[in-house]
Amino acid sequence: MVRIGEIGRGSVAEALELRIGTRILRVNGERVRDSLDFMFRTAEEEIELEAVGPDGSHVVYEISRDPAETLGIVPARDKIRECANECVFCFIDGNPPGARAPLWLRDDDFRLSFTYGSYVTLTNLGKRGLRRLVDQRISPLYVSVHATDPVVRVRLLKNDRAGLILDQLGELLDGGLEVHTQVVLCPGWNDGGELDRTIGDLYALGPGVLSLSVVPVGLTRYNIGRPVRLLRRDEAVAALHRTGAMRNRARRERGHHWCYAADELFLIAGKEIPAAGYYDDWPLLENGVGALRALLDAFEAGKERLVPVPGVDRVRVVTGTSMRPFLEGMAPDIARGMGCPVEVTAVRNRYFGPSVTIAGLLAGTDILNAVGDSRRGDLVLLPGEALGGDRVFIDGTTLAQVEEGLAPAVVRSGHEFVETLVGA
Repeated sequence: MVRIGEIGRGSVAEALELRIGTRILRVNGERVRDSLDFMFRTAEEEIELEAVGPDGSHVVYEISRDPAETLGIVPARDKIRECANECVFCFIDGNPPGARAPLWLRDDDFRLSFTYGSYVTLTNLGKRGLRRLVDQRISPLYVSVHATDPVVRVRLLKNDRAGLILDQLGELLDGGLEVHTQVVLCPGWNDGGELDRTIGDLYALGPGVLSLSVVPVGLTRYNIGRPVRLLRRDEAVAALHRTGAMRNRARRERGHHWCYAADELFLIAGKEIPAAGYYDDWPLLENGVGALRALLDAFEAGKERLVPVPGVDRVRVVTGTSMRPFLEGMAPDIARGMGCPVEVTAVRNRYFGPSVTIAGLLAGTDILNAVGDSRRGDLVLLPGEALGGDRVFIDGTTLAQVEEGLAPAVVRSGHEFVETLVGA
């Protein structure tokens, strides 16, 4: 069942006088399970909707529409399928005590995987759930594999169903679906020979496995060493070597590299970020694979269009500690283009602890502490990825509160500002 959350203006639904809060029970005689189900079942030109209005009235609507005509029903948000695992490396277990409620949501929802590219483990899907994915062509999916050895995966996810992963992937691929896969690399758990096995097993499943990304485990001061630790430099170097061997083979046999290491793995290993060719057609930017190279290349392409901004006599660029050397490398070009000094401030993460070095997880309070001495004439550029869609930092501090705390300096999201200046 889905509940109507919005009605589009000038739509079929408005003409039928459907109301917000109406529950859609069946479409063309088939039970509707969620909004994704509703989307698939209402793709036809002839539709029969069985519904219950907000007043409890039971109505059947028969609809005949032109393919270009919008139905105009926006379902209310579905209840998210939560994770049934207790992964030994779960980042949520690393949340600070008292973190706001959204940070504790353990989603493992194939609908979010299909629509937003989030990774799922498939452990909360039985035969019927897998069959639905195939029947409705829900593809591509993004699957967190971590290990293909059943014993190792069960140990990592603490879920007996975790050992079914190769059978589950086989069923999806046999049904014609495609998947992107991921390994979160945990030293002593799924690295070394286990990583070789996982890479080989996934590649052997065929071209329906579109990619494999290898991402180093991220831990905070609240869960580091309990029981997983961070990768050492030599371990990151070894992992790059293992992924590199498969990349060469995939390039020869399939025409693309298939296996990609996340940016953070190169940073831990102390290796240079690869050139754009490493990433083929950039399939995994949202998973931290190639995002740094994309930023560096975009800046290089647009830096000549930087211009002075009236009233600004200093630029302060805020970032996480891992990005500091890259932004310091950009600083002379920014200063030259904008005609004023540029200062890069790498904020130490006190909210999660110093093991968290990326800009996207900076708290508003940590930023305020780091650049609270800003003055009139300063332009403070904040990392756009640290702000959610609601303009709130991860600790609940709003952008408006940061702006107020840094006044009279001018505060901007760095991404939006640079896009405006250089057209990136």
